[in-house]
Amino acid sequence: MISVAMITMNEEQAVARVIEDIHAALVGPEHEIVIVDSSKDSTPEIAERMGARVIRQFPPRGYGNAMARVLKECHGDVTVTLDCDGTYPAAEIPNLADMVLSGECDLVNASRLEKRPAAMPWANYVANWVFAVTGWLLVGVKSTDLHSGMRAYSRQLIERVKVDPNGPALPVDLLLKPALMGFRIKEVFIPYGQRIGETTLHRWASTMWTFRRIFRLAFTHTVSE
Repeated sequence: MISVAMITMNEEQAVARVIEDIHAALVGPEHEIVIVDSSKDSTPEIAERMGARVIRQFPPRGYGNAMARVLKECHGDVTVTLDCDGTYPAAEIPNLADMVLSGECDLVNASRLEKRPAAMPWANYVANWVFAVTGWLLVGVKSTDLHSGMRAYSRQLIERVKVDPNGPALPVDLLLKPALMGFRIKEVFIPYGQRIGETTLHRWASTMWTFRRIFRLAFTHTVSE
């Protein structure tokens, strides 16, 4: 079974379209859509009407705790994550899931950064490349996009990899730590679209936590060696 995992906060403008796109992409395969929601608007009601299993986390406990929770709540043999804002192509879910289900790899990272997407400001684009280079130099893991919100994870990986859910930038740990543990990582490029609705990203906090997570992994990995 394929699980599709999302976390939501006030995405009532986008959630219906995103779930429609997911169902359209997964006609045939058994699948579930699991959402951890911290909204004040009608996002959870819309999602439930459209067949998603919604776990309320209110008051909000932050991005990391929501992402860690939704991964644990999924029952599929593979879990595909994406943001519920229309930026990631739901049509790619079957391809990403098949790479894991076929045994080709344990994690697929869907990178947005083959080139700068028109929907991504230059500052964000440069920052993401700085993060990627820092992760390569300090941790030894080559990737173009440490912050992609669209990935496919095997069930075994989710069960075995323990991460600190506190604070932003959890995708950094969810890519670098499995690589350090020897899980097989594959990276593919995807298109990245314009966001529906207002962003909830706190750029400064996310930047600081990104470097904190990279340095922490670099230090602990060096010590363990």
